[in-house]
Amino acid sequence: MPTALAHRSHLVLDSPVGPLTLVATGGALSGLYMEHQAYRPAEEVFGRPADDPATAPFGAAAEQLAAYFKGRLTSFDLPLLLHGTPFQRRVWAALRRIPYGGTVTYGRLAALIGSPTASRAVGLANGRNPIGVIVPCHRVVGSSGGLIGYGGGLDRKRFLLDHEYGTLAGSAAAVEPEGLCLSW
Repeated sequence: MPTALAHRSHLVLDSPVGPLTLVATGGALSGLYMEHQAYRPAEEVFGRPADDPATAPFGAAAEQLAAYFKGRLTSFDLPLLLHGTPFQRRVWAALRRIPYGGTVTYGRLAALIGSPTASRAVGLANGRNPIGVIVPCHRVVGSSGGLIGYGGGLDRKRFLLDHEYGTLAGSAAAVEPEGLCLSW
């Protein structure tokens, strides 16, 4: 086993959107993949199965994901290790600033990262997001506000957005952060 893979382990969790494969590198979450997801890596790069599902970061990730799906958590606080190009990492960092229950277009996201003509590149980076749900690529929509381009499938994207919107509808309204143009 190559050295990088020797430090990886994985755990599969059940969720309302199907099985989620969590991948850890050291003590940080480096992957969260849905079944039949576009760009899902080959199983052999996930490393060995976790010896103890309560170890870092799996225990905290499982607790936070369960709270998210119950509508009790709107922001994740986990150590993340995102492998990608500098451009991809900029996109993924911007995704984490889209508030729970909000959406932003690919074009607006491109402008927010300082590359206003790069909406297609933003879409490609979004599709390669290695930590779905937690790094909320499901919150990016087409220029008309329609659902397009989700590696986990549009049914899952709709579920996640409806879940967040429904949770917010049952609580205080979200505050739009300065600089983000959100739509629903």
